[in-house]
Amino acid sequence: MNVSRLWLEAFLRRRLAVPDLVERLAMLGAPVDAVEPLHPGLAQIVIGLVEEVRPHPNADRLRICLVNDGTAERRNVVCGAPNVASGRKYPFAPLGATLPGGVKIEKRKIRGEPSEGMLCSARELGLGQEHDGILELDTEAAPGTPFLSAMPVADDRLVLDVTPSRPDLLGHKGVARELAASYGIPFRLPPVPGAPAAGSPGPRRAEGSRTIIAGVTTAIEDPEGCPRFHGAVVRGVKVGPSPTWLADRVKSVGMRSINNVVDATNYVMFELNQPMHAYDIAKLRGPAVVARRGRPGEQLVTLDGVERRLTPEMPVIADEGGAIGVAGVMGAAHVEVSERTADVYLECACFEPGRIRRTRKALGLTTEASYRFERGVDLWAAGEVIRRCIDIVLATAGGAVVGEPADLWPAPGNPPRIFLRPARVARVLGVEVPWASIEKYLVAIGATVLSKPDDGRIAVDVPGWRPDLQAEIDLIEEIARLHGYGNFPSDLRAFRPGTLADPPEERAAARVRRGLVRHGLLETQSLAFGPAEGPGSVPLVNPMSAPDGYLRQHLLPGLLRQVEANWSQHTRDVRLFETGTVFRLGTPGSRPLEAPHVAGVITGARHPAHWTGKGGGDYDLWDLKALFAAAVGLAIPAARCEVEGTGFVARLESGEVAGHAEPLAADVPAWAAPVFGFEVRIDPAAETRMRFRALPATPPVERDLALVLPVAVTAGGVEARMRAVAGRLLESVEAFDEYRGAGLPPGVRSVAFHLTFRAPDRTLRDTDVDAAVARVVAALETELGVRLRTA
Repeated sequence: MNVSRLWLEAFLRRRLAVPDLVERLAMLGAPVDAVEPLHPGLAQIVIGLVEEVRPHPNADRLRICLVNDGTAERRNVVCGAPNVASGRKYPFAPLGATLPGGVKIEKRKIRGEPSEGMLCSARELGLGQEHDGILELDTEAAPGTPFLSAMPVADDRLVLDVTPSRPDLLGHKGVARELAASYGIPFRLPPVPGAPAAGSPGPRRAEGSRTIIAGVTTAIEDPEGCPRFHGAVVRGVKVGPSPTWLADRVKSVGMRSINNVVDATNYVMFELNQPMHAYDIAKLRGPAVVARRGRPGEQLVTLDGVERRLTPEMPVIADEGGAIGVAGVMGAAHVEVSERTADVYLECACFEPGRIRRTRKALGLTTEASYRFERGVDLWAAGEVIRRCIDIVLATAGGAVVGEPADLWPAPGNPPRIFLRPARVARVLGVEVPWASIEKYLVAIGATVLSKPDDGRIAVDVPGWRPDLQAEIDLIEEIARLHGYGNFPSDLRAFRPGTLADPPEERAAARVRRGLVRHGLLETQSLAFGPAEGPGSVPLVNPMSAPDGYLRQHLLPGLLRQVEANWSQHTRDVRLFETGTVFRLGTPGSRPLEAPHVAGVITGARHPAHWTGKGGGDYDLWDLKALFAAAVGLAIPAARCEVEGTGFVARLESGEVAGHAEPLAADVPAWAAPVFGFEVRIDPAAETRMRFRALPATPPVERDLALVLPVAVTAGGVEARMRAVAGRLLESVEAFDEYRGAGLPPGVRSVAFHLTFRAPDRTLRDTDVDAAVARVVAALETELGVRLRTA
């Protein structure tokens, strides 16, 4: 949508700075894609005052003008325009200036007389086609004032990115309404120069779907495709070039000025977002103007000179002899307004958007009118539109309205009403918006509000130009938009959209995600597709690609591909995890089996690089074990971790394996580290509760024991026996070293344990701890064959 800055200023009655305008429109939901200054080539033109005019001594049609351009010297300018007169002001191009056409002004002699500049016509400035005389200026600006500062031609064209849900922003009035709400000021339609102060009469509501306006039959035969139709007859018009103000408005949005009647309809379309059409009544057969459907085999030549074949699905405008326009798209060439037109019929109709869209696509014909109709126009504002167009036609082309403009509306209705609860506004937005502010915002967008404090709600009659407002949440979005997103607090607050608790699956997955993030892993998400992983793979009927033709059975293959992708970017340190659903074939005829899983991969350095140069080395198998144990505790606490082969498994009491962890086979670059991974089934029924444990108030007593273990004795078994024998004083046991080799007999190993003793109510003495250690050593030696290492 092209928008003129000057046109918006006429609505708002204030100057608008382009940077501020761009920022406000972006925050209002209509971002500006481009700003195109109009007439930038006039920056060097100034206001010139002709102080003296005398005949050229060597040419009858030329005169020599003495021009005051605001400098100390006066300029001699040779001019051939018949309308130049002393005491008048004109656009003046001084020496060195370049006109929009590329002509550079230089000092030269014309018929022997020097000329030091140029007095310019409208065509030479790119402001019109008049070239018989120079452009006379009615301004109080002093000589030497920049032309763009003194005259209202320094416009900017803003290219707005308007979403399909906001058709009201396809007219300057809609954009001005948004800006007025943002600035907190009123806005009004710009006055029409030369229009009667009282304005044109409004249309009368006709009974049924057919009427006669000043001898022209007007009818709706397709109320589904054309629910409302306005018509008016203006006789005695004089069709010709548009006045400067009207032509400038049309040109400012990128349209070509055609004549005063056609420009009036285009002006209204860009101002009020309502396309209109004007017909030459002398060319109408009947005369009649009827909104109906196309007929089989019906054809017409549109204004672009192309013959169009119509179908019964297409809405058309017709007279008694056939189609005279594709409704909502383009009129026919044989009824267009020309310089010989004396009487015009003005059509202002509303068409069903879907029908216009299908017709436009079928004909391959996109116009400014179809662009608006297929997004929806205001069904309730057409009366204002046709009055506006009549005012402009009367002011620019003369004539008189004959008969009363008519309004055909076979099935009248009212805009929708929505009930808004201010309490709901506060819950959704997270802040209390005062009741008065809510009403102010809604009135600013054109809604009619009726407060019902006793019911705790507001009845809102939605304006017809806002078809996107259909529910309470849409009004809340409007309140947030006009309140200003930047005015909401940025801190995160507790919020829940409803009272229904999250399902167990979501709670379990969230618990696992939070836990793995605390262990330094980064979450990733991938598609649930991949290659076949063996028996049980679920094939896809319509895969995205041949390599991804199955639903995944495990998460680890996808994570491994992510690691390889990181390696391809020379990223060595990778720590990722993913929660998601895996699939297996079920019984024949049944749906695939689904299960929630969590998987993780680690490779590279276990700690980030530090400026000291110290690090913890690369991940190894024991890092994997610790991470796997943490994941199992989060995902399926009932399982226990066991060593199996070169890795670990999570096994349930029933013996079922619920997860595994192991080194992964991959094409590891020479500079990369080994990669490890784990995958565990998530148990939605498992609940882990936070337990409070107070900080200890008494000091610990610590002991280190180096024990010699037979091969068949595990460190876990030793730890369990220590806890059972030492009693409640033993707070923790940690295995911190293992040794095999010289100094030890074959078939044994040395494992060092760190024991921490503490009593919650007193300070332990060495005798208490020594006695507990002695009991532990004696029990281990007697029951497990474990002895203290003496050397």
